[in-house]
Amino acid sequence: MNRYYYDLHIHSCLSPCADDDNTPNNIAGMATLCGLNIIALTDHNTTKNCPAFFSAAKKYGLIPIAGMELTTSEDIHVVCLFELLEDAMSFGKYVDDHRIKVKNKPNIFGNQLVLDSEDNIVAEEEFLLINATDISIESVSEIVTSYNGVCYPAHIDRDANGIVAILGTIPDNDDFTLYELHDGGRADEFSARFGIDKSNFIISSDAHYLTDMKDKENFFILDDEPYSSARVTRELFQMLRGKFI
Repeated sequence: MNRYYYDLHIHSCLSPCADDDNTPNNIAGMATLCGLNIIALTDHNTTKNCPAFFSAAKKYGLIPIAGMELTTSEDIHVVCLFELLEDAMSFGKYVDDHRIKVKNKPNIFGNQLVLDSEDNIVAEEEFLLINATDISIESVSEIVTSYNGVCYPAHIDRDANGIVAILGTIPDNDDFTLYELHDGGRADEFSARFGIDKSNFIISSDAHYLTDMKDKENFFILDDEPYSSARVTRELFQMLRGKFI
């Protein structure tokens, strides 16, 4: 059993609101400098930079997690994570069919760059990624589970696009037991306010710039013997899924 320091909410240059310097290799390099072990790429409503991210992370000895920050039809952000890259890419195709297609205006919203493993630009996403999909907050958990993923509301302590900010509360009948905080110092507050066990908070940076990534602080204790990155990933998802039982 060992500590694995994590950040499960990072944006690349494919997210229009993220800096162009947030390339897969730069993210992996910064994560190494921060002392992290497990990192997830969670671009807005797409997984298209996850393959390059996996290649970059492995160069640095990091354990990559493929993910997405989904925007529901209510404009609530939800972190979606997948044990297998293939499942994440399949989910990405599903979401692509449920996006509201409005052409991006890079001079207003920012670039949306798809990169290869060497950080070369191979494409630009034509349609804006930060607007809402037609997937509701009530249906997202079931859909993500059907792609073998786990999901939870993002940055519930923020005023923009958090489930509390949008709905005013966390519904009693929601499907989630995991919740993300941007500021781990507010865990006591949100635990008391909504009756959430503090062990069910995931604390991540929501990094849009390399300098947003934080030094190692938050960690999971995972069984990693005999060691392989696949085993650590499997143990992580067993733990995350266990929170839903």
